[in-house]
Amino acid sequence: MAKIFAVTIVLIAIGSAIPILMHTWDMPQDISTHGHLIDEQYADTMAEAGISFLVSQFLLAFFIWKFSSPKPGAKIKSFPGGAAGLVIAAFLLVGTEVLALGVFGAKAWASVYFTPPAANALPIQVQAGQFAFYFRYPGPDGTFGPLHADQISEANANFFGLDTTHDQDSKDDIVSAEMAIPVNREVHLLMHSKDLGHSFYVPELRVHQDFVPGLDLSIHFTATKVGKYEIVCTQLCGLGHYNMKAYLEVKSQEDFDSWIKQQAALQ
Repeated sequence: MAKIFAVTIVLIAIGSAIPILMHTWDMPQDISTHGHLIDEQYADTMAEAGISFLVSQFLLAFFIWKFSSPKPGAKIKSFPGGAAGLVIAAFLLVGTEVLALGVFGAKAWASVYFTPPAANALPIQVQAGQFAFYFRYPGPDGTFGPLHADQISEANANFFGLDTTHDQDSKDDIVSAEMAIPVNREVHLLMHSKDLGHSFYVPELRVHQDFVPGLDLSIHFTATKVGKYEIVCTQLCGLGHYNMKAYLEVKSQEDFDSWIKQQAALQ
């Protein structure tokens, strides 16, 4: 019975590796300048983790096959150093693995998190709240007006709590439920949550950033392909979480300028 179990473990391990090796589920298309680095890191991590998984399962099957049915009277053998040696070895092995992935992963994340956005990056403020995203663009003055939490009103569509009567910088701000950006221009997202934890995930951009209540977060990227892509929240944020999404449209610079003018006329 034990040998059947060992064979089953080997078959399951091999079966789970086949879809990965055959690329049954391909990554979405990459439309960002940093995406290839993320994909390379992902591939390296999958290869390292996959090899470690297979080796561990084959070893488990080997020990089950060889030692699960000792002969009567056979001397029980123990591993040199006992359990402490195994724990120390596992700690060093896993620690080295995680450290190596972190060191190599720094290259992939550096362009997104460890470097500042360009001075001419397009600033867009993103607000997440149950259960929608809203986006704010600065007007011709290039400056965002201040937020007033006490003036946030869903009924009046004042999602950012802008005081256009007293704040000069707020008067030309543009608020939209959809996000549009120009192709091949760096975008700087300024992100905050209105209530609780949410996330901003666009698979094609290789961007996945959580919103943390009480913290202002930022991320920057450059999209390289015109098209329409879905923005989804991946943090369970309530009963309406399943429907919390928006759309990102990557446009030519000319189309983006026209879109901005149209949105400004609707404010």
